[in-house]
Amino acid sequence: MSTQSAWLTKSAAELAAALAAGEVTSVELTQAHLDRIAAVDGNAEAGVHAFLHVDTEGALAEAAASDARRAAGEPLSELDGVPVAVKDVLTTTGLPTTCGSKILEGWVPPYDATVVRKLKAAGLPILGKTNMDEFAMGSSTEHSAYGPTRNPWALDRIPGGSGGGSAAAVAAYEAPLALGTDTGGSIRQPGAVTGTVGVKPTYGALSRYGLVAMANSLDQVGPVTRTVLDAALLHELVGGHDPLDSTSIDAPVPALAAAAREGALGDLSGLKVGVIQELAGEGYQPGVLARFNEAVELLVGAGAEVVEVSCPSFVHALATYYLVMPCEASSNLAKFDAMRYGLRVLPEGVDAPSAEEVMRASRDAGFGDEVKRRIILGTYALSSGYYDAYYGQAQKVRTLISRDFEAAFASVDVLVSPTAPTTAFKLGEKLDDPLAMYLNDLATIPANLAGVPGMSLPAGLADEDGLPVGFQILAPATEDARLYRVGGALEALLEKKWGGPLLAQNPTLASLESAATEGAAR
Repeated sequence: MSTQSAWLTKSAAELAAALAAGEVTSVELTQAHLDRIAAVDGNAEAGVHAFLHVDTEGALAEAAASDARRAAGEPLSELDGVPVAVKDVLTTTGLPTTCGSKILEGWVPPYDATVVRKLKAAGLPILGKTNMDEFAMGSSTEHSAYGPTRNPWALDRIPGGSGGGSAAAVAAYEAPLALGTDTGGSIRQPGAVTGTVGVKPTYGALSRYGLVAMANSLDQVGPVTRTVLDAALLHELVGGHDPLDSTSIDAPVPALAAAAREGALGDLSGLKVGVIQELAGEGYQPGVLARFNEAVELLVGAGAEVVEVSCPSFVHALATYYLVMPCEASSNLAKFDAMRYGLRVLPEGVDAPSAEEVMRASRDAGFGDEVKRRIILGTYALSSGYYDAYYGQAQKVRTLISRDFEAAFASVDVLVSPTAPTTAFKLGEKLDDPLAMYLNDLATIPANLAGVPGMSLPAGLADEDGLPVGFQILAPATEDARLYRVGGALEALLEKKWGGPLLAQNPTLASLESAATEGAAR
């Protein structure tokens, strides 16, 4: 980090304050982050590989426009001029949107996702598009058609998924802010294993228009940041009702930043916290449980009352999710038929192929193994004679999970659990065992099935391997402000205990530049 700008380690809130005070320009900040990307991101062979596309020219042009607005005293928002990265599942005019898949390689959308449009309207320079598991199907970002992203804490480890690119970019100081999407934990689980803050808002709180859907009833856009306050600021900026999205909630955005600042004062008197019995214990790494229990004790010290809560249907959440999600995914991905856009492959040895033959050859070449696996599973579960036995039953269990949440929130204000059962595992370790990979989402999936908001924030480092552990907070639907109040309090307590942010303890950061340089040379 010695050769990089000192601004890189600042929070987005600190950068916004510095821009407002004239201490730095947006061009300087944006160039510093672009230089950082060039130094540490590398490629599919080495480096972090958080980005699939970097928009140097566009980001600097927007930064210059931001500086002109600041000089005229007309900033568009508090975050005007602060750079941001965007997961490659959100459409962007003038920038490719590939969803980490060969079937969309080179596709440049003709429109912006609503959340991207709001970023631009608020004056945030977009650094580029981040890597992801193909069509958001995965827990490790190893299923990207363009090579895996690596964890900035240990380059031989996964950064979580499907949004490992956004989390890794923030953890490696390549971007102060990023947007991700969370279908079963794809923001929170990467946050847990990279030591960053990830939030899945209430379903419908952020527009899904322009999000290339995997599972419509589960997908949710959310912020990826290094602090709880930064997440609140970004959430407020891109949240709100969108008439273009039929699932959008028609309600004002809560005062999330104010809640985060209130929480940081450290007083949680009167708050009742429920520890979910079903999301801890067998199968959880000892170091994960140790850091979780220590964080719970800090909440008690801040005045919160902690009780155990049982949500019995949660034990069926994983099986339920892996029926609901593939069913919706198989339907959504039917649009990639090689007829209208995307990859088109002509079958070999066929002089005049039919549309069906072209479609079959294109989908075979364009989709990876994990996507094919889920399409097959979903199509089977939706087929005649099996719909009620599989998809219909899964939806009934989903209702039971929602009822468990309702019952729990009738007696507590928030629920807590570890975000993921383990720390980051090694690249390739679980690629041949899909069921073991799916278990990484054990604690995050219930929130998506019920539509409630969830946050993951760093809880410390596991004793076994010195890698980050995540602490998950869940709140009732539309009560996202509770996440930020409790998260802000716990973050302040933990950083006081650590003597600063957890990312400052990452011993790998200093070696990232050399790793990326060596990879580029090869």
